[in-house]
Amino acid sequence: MSTTQSERLRELLEPLVTSHGLDLEEIAVDSVGRKRVLRVVVDSDTGADLDRIADVSRALSAKLDETDAMGEGAYDLEVGTPGAERLLTEHRHFVRATDRLVKFQLTEGGELVARILEVDDEGIAVEVPGVKGRKATTRRIGFPEIAKARVQVEFNRKDSKKDMKEEEEA
Repeated sequence: MSTTQSERLRELLEPLVTSHGLDLEEIAVDSVGRKRVLRVVVDSDTGADLDRIADVSRALSAKLDETDAMGEGAYDLEVGTPGAERLLTEHRHFVRATDRLVKFQLTEGGELVARILEVDDEGIAVEVPGVKGRKATTRRIGFPEIAKARVQVEFNRKDSKKDMKEEEEA
């Protein structure tokens, strides 16, 4: 039987989140001043728009109100998504980050910034950007080689599919 509050909350809330077509990524209970905040992070392969987040938030709130999982004291419930620079820890995270630029910290030391091309059960194929006019290269990284991976925000990235369509129309 689970012992921590987060584990009990996960057991209580995960089936409800899953019934809304979402994955429960994280649960955290934090103290902010005199208040407690229950943060619930959800996601899915197709993303989680505001309507889905609002629906699951109402469902979670109702479930929490009918139990004593948060105890007697007041708390705020915050439901959201992982954000742009999410940490990749599960296989599904890597799949969802396909075509995104990721900064990898490797288990044998060193860092690599590359774009995820494909993900399978053993690891990932990435495209390493070329430096100083050189062409990009592809590389395979096994999951055991990855110590940490985080999606990078790209402000000037051209959407290759959109750009190709615009070029065809021109």
